[in-house]
Amino acid sequence: MAESVFTQNISTPKDVSQPQDRIRRLVWKIAIATLLLMAVGSATRVMNAGLACPDWPLCYGQLVPTQQMNLQVFLEWFHRLDAALIGVSAIALTSLAWWNRKLLPSWLPWASTFALGLIVFQGVLGGLTVTEMLRFDIVTAHLGTALLFFVTLLAIGITLTPYKGTGVAGSLPWVGLTAAILVYLQSLLGGLVASQWALRQCFGGSQLCTVMNSHIAGVVPATLATLVVVVMAWRRPALHTTLRQLANLAGGLVVLQILLGVATFRLHLQVEPLTVAHQAIGAALLGALVAFTVFAFRDNAAAKARNTSNTDVFAA
Repeated sequence: MAESVFTQNISTPKDVSQPQDRIRRLVWKIAIATLLLMAVGSATRVMNAGLACPDWPLCYGQLVPTQQMNLQVFLEWFHRLDAALIGVSAIALTSLAWWNRKLLPSWLPWASTFALGLIVFQGVLGGLTVTEMLRFDIVTAHLGTALLFFVTLLAIGITLTPYKGTGVAGSLPWVGLTAAILVYLQSLLGGLVASQWALRQCFGGSQLCTVMNSHIAGVVPATLATLVVVVMAWRRPALHTTLRQLANLAGGLVVLQILLGVATFRLHLQVEPLTVAHQAIGAALLGALVAFTVFAFRDNAAAKARNTSNTDVFAA
């Protein structure tokens, strides 16, 4: 199954590659918009703008609340606008995938449908964050679903990207997957800290310190797993350049993320851009690890396909 998923894009006729290329470009555009959406969502939270629009899905009963518009209202309104555009794009993606399903890999329509389901669920959670007055578990689930939608898009886009590996990835896909899962869980802990304002409450009255300390402790396994990916990548001289670059990117991002986390902690969340950057870099780190993992799986699948082909030739 993994072999068929990761190798059927190596050579495709022109009539197949055209819809596939269109879908791949659309997927990357949605992924970029989703990363922006998460950054704006983080800015909305740190600027206390989560309830700047007191109703949902409209804002003050209007599509564009011009009379009430200020920075906080704009952040919440733009966050919803971006989310709506992503939702429409996800519908278009799923429609294209099913319409052209005979020319596309069999998994693509189902993967697109799964992504659409995530964004619909995300929209429901977005509404509940307002109607439930920013309840911390809903806000955390809102972030977790956004990250899952983001990495789903990355996995789809990377699987559709032409790639011929060197076949030396070995165990790297599983190491990369482990690192990605740890970073995802750490991001959820970070979302829990943010949604409960645990850092400020711990500093102010020694409340929720367990939540904050759990996030701090979670840095260790996520960082170590990412660094293992970097070291193992460099210990394979024949590794494909793309995998090596993604490993280096993940290593650089994890160092930057730690520095931003330390600065945010030291400054007691007083510098909002640092807090926003901390979440955005965390999402980018997760994305880099997911990209590395998918490419590494494709590397191994292509190597297995070549070995099978060579065996068949010798047997003949």
